[in-house]
Amino acid sequence: MNQIKNAMPAVYKRHPIPFNKERAEFIYIVGVEPGPTFRLLFANEDGLGIGNINMGNAGKLIEELVNAEDFQAVYSSFQKVVDTKRPFWVKETVQRNNQIQSYETHLEGMKDNEGNIQCIISITREVSSLIEEFSRHPLFESNSDGVISIHEDGSIIEANNAMGKLLGIPENELENISIYSLFEQEKTLKLKNLLDAAFKGINQEPFCHLILSPFGNEVKAQLKLVPFYTGDQVTSVYIVVRDITENTKNLQTIEYMAYHDYLTGLGNRRSLMEDLTGLVEKSGGDQVNFAVLYMDIDRFKYFNDTFGHQAGDELLRQIAKRLKGLFLKETHLYRQGGDEFVIVLKDSDRKKVCTIAQKLLVIFHEPFMINEQDYYITPSIGISMYPSDGKDAESLIKNADSALYRVKQKGRGHFQFYRSDMNEAFPSYILMESHLRKAIEKNEFTIHYQPQVNLNTGRTTSFEALLRWNNRKFGNVPPAQFIPLAEETGLIISIGEWVIETVCRQISEWHLKGYKDIRVAVNISPKQFQQPSLPVTICEALQKYGLQPSSLEIEITEGAMEDTRVTLTMLQRLKEIGVIISVDDFGTGYSSLNYLKQFPIDILKIDQSFVKEIQVNEKDAAITKTIIHLAHNLGMEVVAEGVEEKGQVQFLLSARCQKAQGFYFSKPVTAEEIEKKLECV
Repeated sequence: MNQIKNAMPAVYKRHPIPFNKERAEFIYIVGVEPGPTFRLLFANEDGLGIGNINMGNAGKLIEELVNAEDFQAVYSSFQKVVDTKRPFWVKETVQRNNQIQSYETHLEGMKDNEGNIQCIISITREVSSLIEEFSRHPLFESNSDGVISIHEDGSIIEANNAMGKLLGIPENELENISIYSLFEQEKTLKLKNLLDAAFKGINQEPFCHLILSPFGNEVKAQLKLVPFYTGDQVTSVYIVVRDITENTKNLQTIEYMAYHDYLTGLGNRRSLMEDLTGLVEKSGGDQVNFAVLYMDIDRFKYFNDTFGHQAGDELLRQIAKRLKGLFLKETHLYRQGGDEFVIVLKDSDRKKVCTIAQKLLVIFHEPFMINEQDYYITPSIGISMYPSDGKDAESLIKNADSALYRVKQKGRGHFQFYRSDMNEAFPSYILMESHLRKAIEKNEFTIHYQPQVNLNTGRTTSFEALLRWNNRKFGNVPPAQFIPLAEETGLIISIGEWVIETVCRQISEWHLKGYKDIRVAVNISPKQFQQPSLPVTICEALQKYGLQPSSLEIEITEGAMEDTRVTLTMLQRLKEIGVIISVDDFGTGYSSLNYLKQFPIDILKIDQSFVKEIQVNEKDAAITKTIIHLAHNLGMEVVAEGVEEKGQVQFLLSARCQKAQGFYFSKPVTAEEIEKKLECV
């Protein structure tokens, strides 16, 4: 089995397949993270040793464990579970050791309270030549599963030895009795319908049923009906019976993984929300006080980036161990995600919570030893109290998070109770900054692409990349809100680097699909444009994905060019790389037209404020024509933005504007939707 491709670690919840020593079964639990990305959380004994999977690899991403040529097949199967939110089977035949072997895999997702797939359970087992095995008596007898053959009237023709052992009677005593006598009376109609379908040659998925032994004991089993043909007629049906009574251990593991964090063993977010909701309901309004402590680790991202993810994971494990050693039974511990922990203190007043918070800070006084080196770490803690700070789980967590942010603002390394005036003193954009700082880490950013249509040919080979942010707290945040915040805080540098990397990767993927003549424009903020490392960042991304520099367009605003000397130096460095340079929102800034002569600019983009009124405002029409004429005389291309009406298109075409973009042609859409618009060139 080549890595996970042919076993597609199948996931099972409602119809689990038990461990069987005679026929190995590969059981995996895979966590689903934003993106989506998939992380191995658990593998059973048989699953270990397949490819790169071993005990030390729990917590690694699937792409780290699967060969590159197999990854897409694995990813697509997991993606299907996430998208459809339905279980499905994968059947595959492969050649191993000069033998043809068949595998059957079941994939099923486990959902959180919002109905999203939180993890995928995968179980794979070999079913090689199953029908042929049943048709030959020696293999029929040697099969480790119970097997019985059935007449169309439901009478048993014969049963193998394993079936006799399963029911605790000799197999020959099963002959000629009705199969229906082995099932609860109210279930016989369903079985009859399944048998009727099987005798018509219809293959069916395995299903679970309770079998009643003639001696009164019950066996929970998985059954698979297999039609047996004589010529082209179904003359009997084999029922393969697998005992799943002993499957409790796997079920408990699956249940545990659904509610616990794989890295620390603490409760996960799903567990937190369910427990907190239950605690609110049990508290009965204002009867019982409890506290929610929201803690994160100061400068954890710096630690993680400096020493690596393995060191970061080890730090989180050691923190969890200290937390477990501090708290008593009436305290619940959770890892919310990343470096965020939540502690719920039942039956607590503010005095008791203060004492606990102080103890929390104290356990961080001792250094953490990682790779034989001591590291001193501090936590910041925000606290909300029930019922004064919220009467539902979301409000309590939100307000504790607000208090945590206040701690960060005041210097870190201490704790703070939530106050109702915090929302007034620190409005949502302050909280937004906290979330914006973790947006890349949490895979909350996506890129949408808006086509730039050639007005003469109607073809599209260039696009503008536009950043989108979908945050778990704020939802879809408009760029007009978060881009200025990113500029103000300096986060725009790392965000801009992420955009360049992502766009280059996407262009490369389009090239591989046959779309060769593609150019994408990336907006560079004024702050990022001033970074001396910008050309290096761009050059490395182009080289990493094997792209021609002309496939990337760097789009700057007039406001970024106020310092003529710095601008000229940067643009010359970018032109040396070979990228295309465009000026966005041309005509709206205060720069002199002189820079068009000095700077190596390839494209002018006419601001939508001019385009909007070109049909009714003579001045806007005149300005637009002038910009187009000026650009042509300087050997530059012109792109008009904000085109929404056919009349605007006709005006621009008559004015010899080469390209236009706007809602008339297409709104910004995902890469997948763009591919439907592309022509293979």
